[in-house]
Amino acid sequence: MTHVSRLDLVRPDDWHLHLRDGAMLAAVLPFTSAVFGRAIVMPNLVPPARTAAEVAAYRARIVSAVPAGHVFEPLMTCYLTDGTDPADLRAGYAAGAFVAAKLYPAGATTNSDNGVTDMDGLSPVLAAMEEIGMPLLVHGEVTDPAVDIFDREAVFIERVLEPVRRRFPALKVVLEHVTTADGVAYVRDGAGDIAATLTVHHLIINRNALFAGGIRPHYYCLPVAKRERHRLALREAAVSGSPRFFLGTDSAPHLDAAKESACGCAGLFTAPNALECLAQVFEDEGALDRLEGFASLHGPAFYGLAPNPDRIVLVRDPEPQAAPAKVPTPDGTLTVFDPGIPVHWRIEAAPGPQMTP
Repeated sequence: MTHVSRLDLVRPDDWHLHLRDGAMLAAVLPFTSAVFGRAIVMPNLVPPARTAAEVAAYRARIVSAVPAGHVFEPLMTCYLTDGTDPADLRAGYAAGAFVAAKLYPAGATTNSDNGVTDMDGLSPVLAAMEEIGMPLLVHGEVTDPAVDIFDREAVFIERVLEPVRRRFPALKVVLEHVTTADGVAYVRDGAGDIAATLTVHHLIINRNALFAGGIRPHYYCLPVAKRERHRLALREAAVSGSPRFFLGTDSAPHLDAAKESACGCAGLFTAPNALECLAQVFEDEGALDRLEGFASLHGPAFYGLAPNPDRIVLVRDPEPQAAPAKVPTPDGTLTVFDPGIPVHWRIEAAPGPQMTP
């Protein structure tokens, strides 16, 4: 395509986001609410948001933390456990307390110890979700220690996800933060109502980033970055124009003290520069004309929502732009994702009317 130096887009959404709680929530939320109109908010707090009442209380805390002048709607999710009550799930979905339910295999990632251990036991919940059209959002990794960490997504698809989708063929499913060519092919070619979110960081880094000049904890995330061939498959999916793929940043802040430790936490804080980095990826792929679909249109279509009514403008500067390296919180600093590539895009104009709770 011809050279583009200005992008005027429907305001994007983030279909997978960690906001945490308390002081951390207050510190990180403005980076998202200044740019994104909506976000699917992950429920893996301590303790997790498992019921309609718990999710509603968490949503209220998020709304109260939105800065004045920002337009932002948190889209809430229910944390599934072995004890999830289908009746509470139905009632919460009907009341709009949450828009989807999140499946964490127990022990798969941060704060997932309360997740599901028995997929067969979850059948009444999945049947209810299929009946009411409630999307299932899946962290797609097995936790079997005998399975190599780089193979856990592909094995999950084979052992868990495909059998679930055969039993519940009308279930709406989002395979979140896909990291492999296997995941891309499964979503791209699969029958039924299935989609996938792709993160910005998995489009930019491969697993070499974890070991460049030493252990690099600020590139450690789950699912872990994979081989270069997988990264290229993710980029191809993102720019393909397929409505089955859309943006979910999986921005997951952890204090530097928790990242830079003997057992560092998994997660990258990408909210401060996610859209700018994404624009650079699409420019590098010669696909800026498809950025709006991936960031702003495909997600709402899958969830049955209208696109955001407002717009956002990005401009390309000749010189690379830099995000802040650190963000302070009352409890310590957060390190912002460093893409390691020149990023020439910056946000020139973002929406500004006051939020309607």
